[in-house]
Amino acid sequence: MDFQKNIREIIVDLGEDPEREGLLKTPERVERSLRFLTRGYHQNLEDVVNGALFEAESDDMIIVRDIEFFSMCEHHMLPFFGKCHVGYIPNKKIIGLSKVARIVDMFSRRLQVQERLTKDISHALMDILDAEGVGVVMDAQHLCMQMRGVEKQNSITTTSSMLGSFRRELATRNEFTRLIR
Repeated sequence: MDFQKNIREIIVDLGEDPEREGLLKTPERVERSLRFLTRGYHQNLEDVVNGALFEAESDDMIIVRDIEFFSMCEHHMLPFFGKCHVGYIPNKKIIGLSKVARIVDMFSRRLQVQERLTKDISHALMDILDAEGVGVVMDAQHLCMQMRGVEKQNSITTTSSMLGSFRRELATRNEFTRLIR
């Protein structure tokens, strides 16, 4: 299947002239763009973490908040974007802080729904860290809600996934949600 040929056909189906100067290189640009925006399909957790796990000296909550993310809605292939807040309680090991953001990027750079994205991030961190608990909260704006359909410009979608002690213990969950806001 020729990606660029298909994009060219879409341009024609939309009623445009693919030979118009501004559209001549559009099929090539769209292919590069979509491959970049979905590069998470070609990444795996072990390579992203790259051994950046370290012996933990404490079992206090660690939070990385306001991690910017960009993803693409699997239903409309329109962007959704926002901030991800991640917390965990270590069980003998911690992860390099930049790796938390890289894990968020890996899962967000796929065709997604926010609900699955939130869950994928929390389960990946729980698996790689064997943590006491993990909490992930994501706040996002969805262009499929803002540009089409109901056209609600100021809507924000919030999803959360709480695992281990973040699910079992109300005090832990409350501390996390208080600290990320």
